[in-house]
Amino acid sequence: MAPAVSPTPPPVPRAGYRHLLRTPGAWTFLLPGFAARQPFAMLTLSIVLLLRHTTGSYGVAGAVAAVTGVAMALFAPQSGKLADRYGQRAVLVPGVLSHAAAAALLTVLALAHAPLWALIAAAVPTGASVPQIGPMVRARWAAVLGSGAPDGSGPRPGRHPLLATAAAFESVTDELTFVIGPVLATGLSTGVHPASGLIAEAALTLVGGLLFAAQRRTAPPPAPGRADPGERHASALSVPGVRVLAVVFLGIGSVFGGMQVALTAFTQEHDRPGLNGVLYGVFAAGNMLAGAACGAITWRTSPQRRLLASYAALALVCSTLWAAPTPLPLGGLGLLAGLCIAPALITGYTLVETLVPATSRTEAFTWLTGSVALGQAAAVTAAGQLADGFGASAAFTVPLIGTASALLTVVSLRGRLAPRADTTATGRGQRVPDAHSGASRWADTS
Repeated sequence: MAPAVSPTPPPVPRAGYRHLLRTPGAWTFLLPGFAARQPFAMLTLSIVLLLRHTTGSYGVAGAVAAVTGVAMALFAPQSGKLADRYGQRAVLVPGVLSHAAAAALLTVLALAHAPLWALIAAAVPTGASVPQIGPMVRARWAAVLGSGAPDGSGPRPGRHPLLATAAAFESVTDELTFVIGPVLATGLSTGVHPASGLIAEAALTLVGGLLFAAQRRTAPPPAPGRADPGERHASALSVPGVRVLAVVFLGIGSVFGGMQVALTAFTQEHDRPGLNGVLYGVFAAGNMLAGAACGAITWRTSPQRRLLASYAALALVCSTLWAAPTPLPLGGLGLLAGLCIAPALITGYTLVETLVPATSRTEAFTWLTGSVALGQAAAVTAAGQLADGFGASAAFTVPLIGTASALLTVVSLRGRLAPRADTTATGRGQRVPDAHSGASRWADTS
């Protein structure tokens, strides 16, 4: 009898952008998703520019924009949890319709010089209804790349080599929106009409969100019927590493929010308001370039060390922003700040995939994006008050304080970001070492 021949293992996909974009169905959610994620890049800046025009105060504009960010931060994780449980389409369709209506109401109230309480009241649903497209796209990548059963069960033969590339690609895509979004919002608000930036943001959200929701084939299956009741009701925030990352990502939000207001005040002080979008675009371009590079590098250092190094470099660069005398050196410093943000973002999102099972993946991603939004909201408020009282240089201290605090958190709690073999989180199973990558993965222990 002939000896049994072991089957030849399937070839391991190469971890490159070209191979990633050949994933079946990828383009069907990437293109509409790009349009629908513009709120995160345009919303707060469009509100600041509109209300600065109608009220004449950075403080008022920053306060209303901050309320929008806080509402988004509070509701984003709930949106992610509902998407995990009932499916992305069930959450997206009513969400984008609500956001378009709320943004239109806020625009009308601003142009009518409504009192502050009315603007704040309209800002709450505007922020709460922002669609969480970025986390949903990341969840779709994990689903189409086959990184485990949606219910967290079944054997997982290892982390798909393209998942890290997908995380880097998503960071690049996010930052491309921060290149296009601020320039578009500034150009429309200063060159067409003060309200046109917010109107364009709502229109892109509506059209892109509905098109994204229509792509059902690539959407992750809902959790009910596939998971144990205890599994699907557990929060991703019960994982210690997710809590640490949520706090750390506040620092990234402080850079986004602080830079938006500080750059607006800086260009106004130098009588060059048209440079606002350009300077912010340069900052975002640095982020995008670093993100592209991160996806092309085969890292030999642990994610925890990369996160620590990224925040140390970011805090160092942010400590110099306040001293920039003219737009040219400020643009160079902004570029360096952007180069430091992308590695921190990519590493954080990559760590989430190793910390939680598929049943809580979208929710975990939204905790991070919500933290960025919350940090952005706090930074917009603080930077607005400082810009009104002390000028642009004082507003640039906000990113420094935020990143320094985040760095301290990483230094103190980085041990909680390392998955352990005996750790269980929101799903069934436990973490075991991956023989190929050295990272941990979920394996079924039932």
